[in-house]
Amino acid sequence: MSEAFNVAEIFGEDVFNDKVMRERLPKKVYKELKKTIDEGTPLDLSVADVVAEAMKNWAVEKGATHYTHIFQPLTGVTAEKHDSFITAPREDGTILMELSGKELIQGEPDASSFPSGGLRATFMARGYTAWDCTSPAYVRKDAAGAILCIPTAFCSYTGEALDKKTPLLRSMQAINEQSLRLLRLFGNTTSKKVTPSVGPEQEYFLVDKKKYLQRKDLIFTGRTLFGAMPPKGQEMDDHYFGTIRQRIAAYMKDVNEQLWKLGVTAKTQHNEVAPAQHELAPIYSEANVAVDQNQLVMKILKKTACEHGLHCLLHEKPFDGVNGSGKHNNWSITTDDGINLLDPGKTPHENIQFLLVLTCILKAVDEHADLLREAAADVGNDHRLGANEAPPAIISIFLGDQLDDVVAQLISTGSATHSITGDKLDTGVKTLPVFSKDATDRNRTSPFAFTGNKFEFRMVGSKDSIASPNIVLNTIVAEAFCEACDELEKAEDFEQCAHDLIKKYATEHQRIVFNGDGYSDEWVAEAERRGLPNLKSMVDAIPALVTEKSVSMFEKFHVYSKVELEARVEIQYEAYAKAINIEAKTMIDVASKQIVPAVIGYTKSLADTINAVTAAGAKATVQVGLLNETSDLLEETKAALGKLTELTAEAATIEDVEKQARFFHDSIVPAMAALRAPVDKLEMIVDKEAWPMPSYGDLLFEV
Repeated sequence: MSEAFNVAEIFGEDVFNDKVMRERLPKKVYKELKKTIDEGTPLDLSVADVVAEAMKNWAVEKGATHYTHIFQPLTGVTAEKHDSFITAPREDGTILMELSGKELIQGEPDASSFPSGGLRATFMARGYTAWDCTSPAYVRKDAAGAILCIPTAFCSYTGEALDKKTPLLRSMQAINEQSLRLLRLFGNTTSKKVTPSVGPEQEYFLVDKKKYLQRKDLIFTGRTLFGAMPPKGQEMDDHYFGTIRQRIAAYMKDVNEQLWKLGVTAKTQHNEVAPAQHELAPIYSEANVAVDQNQLVMKILKKTACEHGLHCLLHEKPFDGVNGSGKHNNWSITTDDGINLLDPGKTPHENIQFLLVLTCILKAVDEHADLLREAAADVGNDHRLGANEAPPAIISIFLGDQLDDVVAQLISTGSATHSITGDKLDTGVKTLPVFSKDATDRNRTSPFAFTGNKFEFRMVGSKDSIASPNIVLNTIVAEAFCEACDELEKAEDFEQCAHDLIKKYATEHQRIVFNGDGYSDEWVAEAERRGLPNLKSMVDAIPALVTEKSVSMFEKFHVYSKVELEARVEIQYEAYAKAINIEAKTMIDVASKQIVPAVIGYTKSLADTINAVTAAGAKATVQVGLLNETSDLLEETKAALGKLTELTAEAATIEDVEKQARFFHDSIVPAMAALRAPVDKLEMIVDKEAWPMPSYGDLLFEV
């Protein structure tokens, strides 16, 4: 990477963006393509041919030799197959470099080897990728050279969605249609399109690559399955927003440069709460672009770490006892002419359109809290949700003082007459400026918080795609808007009907609003009293996908069919069982081959020392005590290891995917905890030189 660069000059230089299209495409072709992007009109193959040629020429000029349809199968990560631009040799032995319109808009990867949940038989291989022209193509440069990456959707031969992008695009269509209905009722005749905008904050850990390679648990599972806490963790709060170490700063510089070239608006970087933990946050973009770019961010974070002798950990809880990592999904709804439907204005109590949008969202989240929780369900997230750095597993909405007061007025009197305004903040220091503060504080314990002109969904796991939560958010809000529009369109008195709906939704769904401490035991009891679901694990959350209300809603707005939902349920159960199985087998492997032999070696050393000291006529009381304690813990370790081995073998005999997943959750996860407990105690006793892997202290503080 260069030592210095001008961000404005390099930003988007490797993206086939609107500027490049205007320069390289004939005006008529450019207008046709823009019409498809902006209005969703079908793209003619003749137009695609011209676009493909221009895109290929642009990519070749940047050194590209191959192109790929990059898609998001139900593995949770991206997939790609590379094809070169070369065609069959000509008679004179030379070749042409080509990309046809058909090759641009359609690809055919093997669909049989990706998770399908029964949508595809394993012997039926055909699947299709379809160009998503609303998300720009780009040239990615890595060890393979320069590759033209074309964002695509992925579906089966019979049309079912085999990916995360297709239902996301469907959900964006749904919220666009219902939002426009609502806006028209309020007299807006100019906005032509409404799009969910998303800004995903990405948290991650960085550890030294050499130390990482000495930890089989990190290699196979992404998290430490054993590990005693070092003398210092995050107690001093000195890492959060602290000075970024030079090695990490150099890494962040390279990450930023690559992202900016690829059009990703990486804006904020800082140290997070836990040692070795950091965060990167972009500016908002349209939901499908944000999903694509977040996958690119994760890929570049990991790739660049290797170039700096580091390893990037995206697991939600790589280290027990310190904060885990999440991905805060900042969501809003904006029109093509710049109107944010979640902007309350200076006097929200007078903004009837905003209040209806707000109370519709209260209704949507309350009625589908289980579904929203499922959208953040992940094996790694089970370790994080409810801990000190993450929201609880109970969905609630934080509105803040200002909106909470407005909603309270609506519930009690049917109308709101005033809004709390922000005061001036005076620090008491004459040389510091006096400035206006917000009308409300923030609440870091809330899973779904209003933060001025957007909602921040804080539950999403750090390695997860943000597609699923945004599919759910778009669809449940589209449903609430639809039901409101159905009432408003037949009302004789529109204004009175709008006021009635606002009061009705605020009153009926006030249970979802909670502005207090989401970490407290009192809130758990209060949430139960309110009847809010508390789905503590991924296994508990999965059934929300196929409840009658979920299936009905998704089918109504053509986001998922029932069979697509049932397939995802099966995939989720399988994913949970496979992940825990890998963790259990890794624990068995590490304990059997590394930890038990190391401890046996240590006990032999202790025994030899005791014999030598005793033979010399001195007391060996301390050594004997250590030997007894170590031997007792070793015995406990061996018993727990045997039990985990036995249960893992039993799990393999369970054929029903749901029963198997629940067995892993109910039986194997506790057995893993039972094995870890004595091992972590042994780590505190055994000589550091004899311990077979780097400690938490080595990993967290020696970066």
